[in-house]
Amino acid sequence: MKFIRNILDSVKPHVQKGAKFHAFNSMYDAADTLFFVPNTVTKTGSHIRDGVDMKRSMFVVVIALVPALLFGMWNTGQMHFQSLGQEVDIMDAFLYGLLKVLPIIIVSYAVGLGIEIVFAQGRGHEVNEGFFVSGMLIPLIVPVSTPLWMVAVAVAFAVIFGKEVFGGTGMNIVNPAILTRAFLFFAYPQSMSGDSVWIAEKADAFSGATPLAELTAGNAPLFAGANLSPMEMMIGAYPGSIGETSTIAIIIGAAILLYTGVASWKVMLSFIGGGLVMGLIFNLFAVNAYMELPAWEHLLLGGFAFGAVFMITDPVTATQTEMGKWIYGFFGGLIAILVRVVNPAYPEGVMLAILFMNIFAPLIDFYVVESNIKKRLKRAKVAA
Repeated sequence: MKFIRNILDSVKPHVQKGAKFHAFNSMYDAADTLFFVPNTVTKTGSHIRDGVDMKRSMFVVVIALVPALLFGMWNTGQMHFQSLGQEVDIMDAFLYGLLKVLPIIIVSYAVGLGIEIVFAQGRGHEVNEGFFVSGMLIPLIVPVSTPLWMVAVAVAFAVIFGKEVFGGTGMNIVNPAILTRAFLFFAYPQSMSGDSVWIAEKADAFSGATPLAELTAGNAPLFAGANLSPMEMMIGAYPGSIGETSTIAIIIGAAILLYTGVASWKVMLSFIGGGLVMGLIFNLFAVNAYMELPAWEHLLLGGFAFGAVFMITDPVTATQTEMGKWIYGFFGGLIAILVRVVNPAYPEGVMLAILFMNIFAPLIDFYVVESNIKKRLKRAKVAA
């Protein structure tokens, strides 16, 4: 770390105000505060409770995403070789997936951070930390075959119109990663749906249908012609978005977020509860294979688990009040399964449900606060 500190110290004089490379000051500050805690202190009353700032919190989320990322890389390679009828060891599958997934990650960070640095420099502000997480989330929620130029366009749209126009990190009303996925789905639907987009360079004779696509077609959740067992659903070795298939990897990430207190367990639990309730309602009136699917299996398929752990819990776009968190999460899960089952043209409803709840989060908080005020006023009148 001393080596990095020496490099940053040698660069610092050249990026200060009035120096030749002042335009790169925000970029330098982002790198400096990523590796080291700022050496500035408060001049008046101290408001800092501990040493965990926003960058450290965001870094914890990135660490929690690592299990899903590593499994996604392996699964990308496994699906490719399996479609060709070839058996390879874990390392060969992982290396193939690494070569396919890494460029998406690089494009995501290069475009997103590049735009954030430009906006930060123009405003004379520090680079916002939020994209450290968004830049990793985006590659995990797209098909592996997504062209890199599409990723770049979608990231640029989400960062500019979903974040920067509202003032940057902490001011955005929708999750930038979810907005990126929504932009890709509606702008380039042929690259975001169908049986050909989930497996990289698959054999033409091999079906790349996801379990949710099979359910939409009226079949049981299948892969390679066989029914998926609950354990196979948990493991996630089937076609899907890069980081969304393995429930086990996602649970490991959830444990990290909950142990560190970075994510709200109330939002996470209520989202799962809402999904289960909607699934049970469909089970009561089942008229097709999708409605007959046991409610708990909905939690293991598609992007539901990933959305419950990493998307709906975004502290910026979620509700802030304690009661609001229960309401926000519950209706998010409820709407996710509702859209998933009722809309045959869109077998995955998590993205739309979370975007919908992002928009209504401030309204939920408003009515929760108003309700609390009325209760306190009533208590005050009774006491008087």
